[in-house]
Amino acid sequence: MHNLAIDAEALWDDIMRSAAIGGTDKGGVCRLTLTDLDRQVRDWFRREAEALGCEVSIDDMGVMYARRAGLRDDVPPIALGSHLDTQPTGGKFDGVLGVMAALEALRTLHKAGYRTFAPIEIINWTNEEGSRFAPAMLASGVFAGVFEPDWALARTDRAGIRFGDALDQIGYRGSEACGARKLSAFFELHIEQGPILEQENADIGVVTDVQGIRWYEATLVGQEAHTGATPMHLRKNALLGAARLIDRIDAIALAHPPLAVGSVGLIESKPNSRNVVPGEVFLTIDFRHPQMDVLAEMERQLDIAFNDITAGLGLQGSLTRIWDQPPLAFDRDCVESVRSAAAMSGFLSRDIVSGAGHDAAYVARVAPTAMIFVPCKDGISHNEAEFTSKDQCAKGAQVLLQAVLDYDRRIAQRHGQ
Repeated sequence: MHNLAIDAEALWDDIMRSAAIGGTDKGGVCRLTLTDLDRQVRDWFRREAEALGCEVSIDDMGVMYARRAGLRDDVPPIALGSHLDTQPTGGKFDGVLGVMAALEALRTLHKAGYRTFAPIEIINWTNEEGSRFAPAMLASGVFAGVFEPDWALARTDRAGIRFGDALDQIGYRGSEACGARKLSAFFELHIEQGPILEQENADIGVVTDVQGIRWYEATLVGQEAHTGATPMHLRKNALLGAARLIDRIDAIALAHPPLAVGSVGLIESKPNSRNVVPGEVFLTIDFRHPQMDVLAEMERQLDIAFNDITAGLGLQGSLTRIWDQPPLAFDRDCVESVRSAAAMSGFLSRDIVSGAGHDAAYVARVAPTAMIFVPCKDGISHNEAEFTSKDQCAKGAQVLLQAVLDYDRRIAQRHGQ
């Protein structure tokens, strides 16, 4: 149905109401996965979905599914959604927009009394951000068969708390095996988290591909010593090694222009005392590129840099790759449904490659999948200043709804309807 229209005000109200759960003084959101704040927003989402007549179920990784029946409930559902967990200094829109827009899409169908051919499900994925439990996209990785469930449930945060124990603590471990559910397709709406759409005045990004990602954890071990009494040439300064490694990581990314990126996002120095030479440093490394061979070369250069630096400073240490997400291309039919939906809605769109990782990247391994991007101000994300306008959110939600309806028609046609 071409005349179904998203209610921009209702969508915006939902985004703002969810942002109040874990809201920060700077206008952002801190809602780490499997905390009590995560439980609160899950409870709120569940009430909203059930008010629309949806049946809500939960799997053993805490993934939530809100199902609206279709004309043929024997057909696997078309899913849409994203995640409700945030970074420690996150914004109001990253992930949240995808879940709230999906909720508004179902609300629009409900108000119109329109029944799709296939069932429609909203999915709230657990631990997309990876800021508390690494790696990111942990539950969607289990769903896609990338991670073993027992391994995922045993992941610990920096305080040593197990993922499975935190899941039990908030009461969101279900009985259904994660990955047992089959999907006809999955559509995820998200803010771009980059500047391209805003710079080109495009309304919609039709996401065709996701670049590859590799995460590493490094530990450098030296020797604690008194800063005043230990000569410079006798020190084994782990923090100095980390500083040199960080500089090399930046240089490795710059040596593979224009698409390579490399970052150190987390660093812990011990004993972290002002008059003690640091004896141990832990840090994380994030490399990304659309081509596997370039990622492999960046990793080779990282290994060389790590060995050179530790040997040169008399340090011990370890460097471990903890996550490897290969580049991928999304399903052509799903992408075409997004492209058609943008054109039908009268919005300016352009094809785009995602620089960030998303749950859709794992789901794409087991179901036809596509993503929709909307602009975010100055390309800022993972930041309390993250912002996407009410109009941009509504345009993304409208394209999401129309893409789902377009794909639903394709399914009906395959069944002779």
